Amino acid sequence: MRRMAFLRQLTWFFRARWGWYLLAIVLMSTVSILNIIPPRMIGSVIDHIRTGTLTAAELQRSVLLLIGLAVLLYVMTYIWITTLFGNSSLLERLLRSRLLSHLMRMTPSFFQRNSTGELMALATNDIVAIGQTAGYGVMTLVNTIVGTLVVTVTMVTLINWKLMLVSLIPLPFVSLLIGVLGKQMRKRFIAAQAAFGKMNDQALESISGLRVIRSYVQEEHDLEAFRQVTGDVMEKNRRVALINALFHPVISSIVGLSFAIGNGYGAYLVFYNELTLGQLVSFNIYLGMLIWPMIAFGEFVNVLQRGTASVDRLGKSFAQEADVREPAEPVQVALPESIELRSLTFRYPGAQQDSLKDVSLRLERGQTLGIVGRTGSGKSTLLKQLLRYYPIEKETAFISGVPVEQLSIERIRSWVGYVSQEHLLLSKTIKANIALGKPEATDEELARVIEMASFAEDVRHLPEGLATIVGENGVMLSGGQKQRVSIARALLTDPDILLLDDSLSAVDARTESAILRSIRLERAGKTTLIASHRLSAVMHADWIIVLEDGRIVEEGTHEQLMLLGGWYRGQFERQQLEAHLLDSAG
Repeated sequence: MRRMAFLRQLTWFFRARWGWYLLAIVLMSTVSILNIIPPRMIGSVIDHIRTGTLTAAELQRSVLLLIGLAVLLYVMTYIWITTLFGNSSLLERLLRSRLLSHLMRMTPSFFQRNSTGELMALATNDIVAIGQTAGYGVMTLVNTIVGTLVVTVTMVTLINWKLMLVSLIPLPFVSLLIGVLGKQMRKRFIAAQAAFGKMNDQALESISGLRVIRSYVQEEHDLEAFRQVTGDVMEKNRRVALINALFHPVISSIVGLSFAIGNGYGAYLVFYNELTLGQLVSFNIYLGMLIWPMIAFGEFVNVLQRGTASVDRLGKSFAQEADVREPAEPVQVALPESIELRSLTFRYPGAQQDSLKDVSLRLERGQTLGIVGRTGSGKSTLLKQLLRYYPIEKETAFISGVPVEQLSIERIRSWVGYVSQEHLLLSKTIKANIALGKPEATDEELARVIEMASFAEDVRHLPEGLATIVGENGVMLSGGQKQRVSIARALLTDPDILLLDDSLSAVDARTESAILRSIRLERAGKTTLIASHRLSAVMHADWIIVLEDGRIVEEGTHEQLMLLGGWYRGQFERQQLEAHLLDSAG
């Protein structure tokens, strides 16, 4: 059943590459058949020497034939090895591409269920184990079946069937012992892979949080935690190695017993002239040739158990579907002329309470919406509804009057430029990070958005300008610089809808004012949504909403909200006073 599960999940690959696999199997089988010739020739030469009938011409012919056969076998073996293991490497490449494509389609809830370390283990160890099964596993299977069959038939037809039967008495125990070891191997390998995933998680957390760990002088504590995790990985892999180490000795012992029986009974047959000395030598060579098929059978079970465990893990990941799916027949909308929410209520998957409650608003193309409120009030959650990361109730969110669930997800995201609170940068140059959404951007376009993001002066002071490598996740840049790189990246695509999620928190008030002024001028006629703790960032907006516990508690223009005298006015006056005190202190 396990073997069939492996084949079933990779049927698409074996169907596509069946011709190459057939070539490799035919060549492997041919090599196994040709390998029976040298022992037969050696036995014949020994019998001729014993009887004194061997001539120089016959010896020369035999030697040349063996050399020619060796060259032929070398060429055929080279071809099937490169063919078979080339398919194995191709499978690994295709599986990694499919896994990455799958991850690209997944929504945030998928990554909440699956840790980064677990996904890394899938992309590395598990896919390698599957590739080994499709390459090395096929080789060992063919060698086991064809090699054993060819050698056994040869011993029966050319040597002595009684000697063959007696010698092979111990071999059935191989299957029994390997079956027991194989079950243990699969169980322990799954545990080892899970431990490897946890180690990846620990390493990622340690590396990404290195500054925090150092600032709190927790290096030794983190090292101890990592030692415990790596110790668990070592122990789990040691248990795998213990089972793996038993395969070869078990098979070698049983084959050794076969040799002892074969030589003892063979000598008896030679003594009573039922077998020639040359035939006994040939038989011993053939029996030795059975060692590899027996070992190959053990290796096949070992590799198959690992591959099956890994393909099961990978299959479970592929079986997980995105919470938000493309509509069967998406409605075509040219431009987002309006954005409307009608009594939208939203709860994160697995959460105990709603994050948004009965939210209603309407925004026409070209308008700017400001979203403010206390920390945890739902500002970021509201913006994410336009990215279609999570499923929402039908007919609660509309773009151009069409429910978002009827629009293509790709089409919606092509309209949106999103600058999140977490400014994720690639370990590339500043230019590559800004041009991520538009790689073909010209230098003039890059210069324009860098100026809009008030980042031009910073670029001039960087050691290599736009060619400066920012390091992993922008480690070479300050928080404000990361924000402005992210803003420039979003502006470069000139999105119809720009979402700024508290994206100016790390810049000073003057820089914030310059960026917002540039956005207003350059994005006239396009929609912008700004979520911010600083009310100065939204006071220019056409409409402002105040969220509290996921509900809209105040809304209106800046002037209307100031007259209302609620939370907005109190917060605005407090922030203005803080800014005045800071200016006075400066």
